[in-house]
Amino acid sequence: MHPRLRHAAAVAAAALLATLVPVTTVGHASAAPANLLANPGFETGTTAGWSCSPLDSVVTSPVHSGTHALAGAASSSDNAQCTQTVSVLPSTSYTLTGFVQGNYVFIGDTGTGSSDTNAWTPSATSWQQLSTTFTTGASTTTVTVYVHGWYAQGTYYADDLALSGPGGGGGGSPPGAPSGLRVTGTTSSSVSLSWTAPSGPVSGYNIYQNGAKSTSVTGTSATVSGLAASTTYTFAVTAFNASGEGPRSGSVQATTGSGGGGGGGPGGFAVAPYADMTNLQEPMLDRAATQAGLKAFTAAFVIGSGCTPIWGDTLPVTNDPTVTGEITKAESEGATPIVSFGGEGGVELAQSCANLSQVVAAYQSVINTLHVSHIDFDIEGAAIADTATNKLRFQAINQLEANNPGLVVSVTIPTFPTGPDFNGDAFLQQAPSDGTRIDVVNVMAMDYYGGFDTSGADMGQYAVQAAQNTLSFIKTIWPNDTYANVGVTPMIGQNDDSAEVFTEADAHTLVSFANTNHLGRLAFWSVDRDQPCGGSVSGLPSCSEISQQSLDFTRIFVGFTG
Repeated sequence: MHPRLRHAAAVAAAALLATLVPVTTVGHASAAPANLLANPGFETGTTAGWSCSPLDSVVTSPVHSGTHALAGAASSSDNAQCTQTVSVLPSTSYTLTGFVQGNYVFIGDTGTGSSDTNAWTPSATSWQQLSTTFTTGASTTTVTVYVHGWYAQGTYYADDLALSGPGGGGGGSPPGAPSGLRVTGTTSSSVSLSWTAPSGPVSGYNIYQNGAKSTSVTGTSATVSGLAASTTYTFAVTAFNASGEGPRSGSVQATTGSGGGGGGGPGGFAVAPYADMTNLQEPMLDRAATQAGLKAFTAAFVIGSGCTPIWGDTLPVTNDPTVTGEITKAESEGATPIVSFGGEGGVELAQSCANLSQVVAAYQSVINTLHVSHIDFDIEGAAIADTATNKLRFQAINQLEANNPGLVVSVTIPTFPTGPDFNGDAFLQQAPSDGTRIDVVNVMAMDYYGGFDTSGADMGQYAVQAAQNTLSFIKTIWPNDTYANVGVTPMIGQNDDSAEVFTEADAHTLVSFANTNHLGRLAFWSVDRDQPCGGSVSGLPSCSEISQQSLDFTRIFVGFTG
């Protein structure tokens, strides 16, 4: 927005605020009808059930009750609004309430078919309850409710929102119990479930673990993560809609594995640096396995040509004897592969193949061809903000996890020392909303640019901070996650950002932190580059552009034991 227009908008906004009369705090009320809102207190740890601005997030402090609340970082051009559309009855009275903190926080309703209403406060330094009542029109069957801050007024918080009144759509009845609850997969730290939807309208499902609600999803599958190894858990599921929550399904029991992937310890995959399988430096992978003790590697990258998975040399993964031979040779030398889909330069399969069954088949063909138990999705650039493609990919991962028990899935995303950016945050938040289990969130601790270079880039400490802040964020989504669910991947030597160099001393710093905190994975970009430049080997894709001996970084990283 042009500065003059922004100033004019601010003046107009101030004039509007001056005409509004703030609501008074609501006192204690008598028992109210069932809350028609899904995820009203954001206790799922996500904004599931709501449609929210990218500036909205779920936090663990401050909260009015429970363990989570909404935080909206309103800017000069975005009021950080969250909305939810609810089924209602015509010609009926409803009351919307919510607890808020911050300056100029609003709750309200639109599409009532009569007079839309709102309530707001100019300043709430502690939790304040807002309330507004509306009556639907004679033909109104849905209403949208909202909560938002005000432009340039800073972060607001909201919790325990409620819409009270008779539910619509389903004739005022909650859904029945889901049927066919079954365990579709386990790891040492997670259990995957699926079930059949009951008849009638359903807004979402609550998953109960040992009798207590664990998470909520909108689809008919879910993964409960952050579990203890070698432990038996009991699960049940309920469905809910605008009229309330239905009865619980029959229960099932599942026992987590004793160790290995899935966040229960990285096992033989503790160190898995990337290997570019098509840049003509593949002999470095052989040397890393035979000379430096490398036990795992991440084969990069499988991309998409329509619904055909291909390597960067354009040959199909299922018919590329050169790359398959290189991977098979590394395996014979003791290094087990993880396959990574995506990367910075290529088109990931979910972007090139829009049909769910076909993209699942494409991913499965790679798993079958290379006989892998660990897969990685390197999602960066514009792809990480493509919510439609991300949803398709998460739906495909759900099927892959169901069809391949024990499959370990990681996602690799950009980060700053402060943690993932808002696109990364939204990407991770979308996973549980789509019922997807993510075993390891692997962050690319590299190429920060900007202010992180101002006073000299301490790349070892930056990588440590990236791990710490990534864990802090993912615990807002998966509260039981630990460092075992976090991976870190620096770019060794010279980064693309000329101000950033990841040295051998930085590698020692990161490995020491990883051993102390038992990270889920360490990797680096890349095995091919773990050599000095010289002769025919030159440029960032092929060497580190710093003074080092061949495989120095590999030898340092394999000191991480998980």
